[in-house]
Amino acid sequence: MAFNARKIIAASLILLTAGAAISPAYAFDAKQKQEIGDFIKEYLVANPEILLEAQKALKQKQADEQSAQAQAAITDNEKAIFQSPYDVTLGNPKGDVTIVEFYDYNCGYCKRALSDMETILEKDKNVRFVLKELPILGPDSMAAHKVSTAFRAIAPEKYGDFHRALLGGEDRANEETAMAVATGLGVPEADLRKKMAENTQDDAVKEVYTLANDLGITGTPSYVIGKEAVYGAVGAEEIETKVTNVRTCGKTVC
Repeated sequence: MAFNARKIIAASLILLTAGAAISPAYAFDAKQKQEIGDFIKEYLVANPEILLEAQKALKQKQADEQSAQAQAAITDNEKAIFQSPYDVTLGNPKGDVTIVEFYDYNCGYCKRALSDMETILEKDKNVRFVLKELPILGPDSMAAHKVSTAFRAIAPEKYGDFHRALLGGEDRANEETAMAVATGLGVPEADLRKKMAENTQDDAVKEVYTLANDLGITGTPSYVIGKEAVYGAVGAEEIETKVTNVRTCGKTVC
């Protein structure tokens, strides 16, 4: 009975929605529409779990659409995602699986996810870990990014230390705190400011913003592993599972 009722509801909703396209000879009159509406309301009140099922189905549909969009974006932007000249790579530069992380130095979840990166790099010596700075949390993040970009250009071999110190610090990342980390690693402030003045176009951040938009990234941290975009601080264990699957079957889910 429930199955039939659901079919009736579905058919009724389709007909009501498509009413404008129905021939006048077959269109519902006001009384019929009222009767159908009353029936649907009565059934949904008596079986509210249907609304939860519909909500779950909608979320799954949206997730599937987002995943398909991301997969297409990864295919179309493979070089910019995995081999951009603006990025710094940690771990094994010739690793068989690449993890790309989008982060903001003022993102609390990114700070907690720093330990996930460290765990993965410590346990897996064949992972290539690419860092993409996505400053989206206000002027302080952008100011820190400008120092970060200058430091990366001058001393890329020290960027891993810079990244760990700034992201792992307790203070809010801004120009002052980023400059303190950078000079503490041996790069003179005058050199940093000269490089910052030269980099007025900031092509690196433009590229990352474009990639984030194409991939459907709206928050940090987010990752790209294989052909999948992973949103949020999912933890080292889940990332490790995806890496293992890529090695096993070429996909993050086997």
